[in-house]
Amino acid sequence: MGPARGYVKVARAQAEEQTREALLAAADEAFLAGPWEHASLEAIARAAGVTKQTLLRHFGSKDRLLERVVLRAVEEVEKQRLSVPTNDIAGAVDNLLEHYEIRGGRAMRSSNLDLDGSLADLGRRARQFHYEWVELAFGAWLKAARPSERRRLHAALIAVCDVQAWWILTHDLELPRAEVRATLILTITRLLGEDQ
Repeated sequence: MGPARGYVKVARAQAEEQTREALLAAADEAFLAGPWEHASLEAIARAAGVTKQTLLRHFGSKDRLLERVVLRAVEEVEKQRLSVPTNDIAGAVDNLLEHYEIRGGRAMRSSNLDLDGSLADLGRRARQFHYEWVELAFGAWLKAARPSERRRLHAALIAVCDVQAWWILTHDLELPRAEVRATLILTITRLLGEDQ
């Protein structure tokens, strides 16, 4: 294989990857815009600058496309959330808010989907990751708690740091970000028995 042929193969692979990324971004936007059931493959393909046939060649079906969008989101979330500072309540809250401000609406929307198969597995993976994130962020306090209280404290932190709590504060109560942050810091600080 000559240099020209190798260059063409690399260029083709790069173009294919760009197309896949454009399709995933368009599908993610469609998912954010409204119910996934109403999103059309034609509209997603058009937003990515390709045809429906190209979309199907890359992903095979609407379900496979959704699965890949959700998997990509889970991977991005895990990377961002793992940057949480440990043993730092305010830092943990900032990490959480940064995530929810970008992905919280999508998380709320996906919680209303009737997921099965591999999508249900991804949902379980996301929940398990949240539980583990709480252990990572607040591990020192959890380890210091009496064994009889540790499980309840862990459960309370999971609930307080959940996307539902963020949604209630920001959307139902319409609190500005600074108030949401202060409310979460206050709640977690009191749960952990720390002075403010």
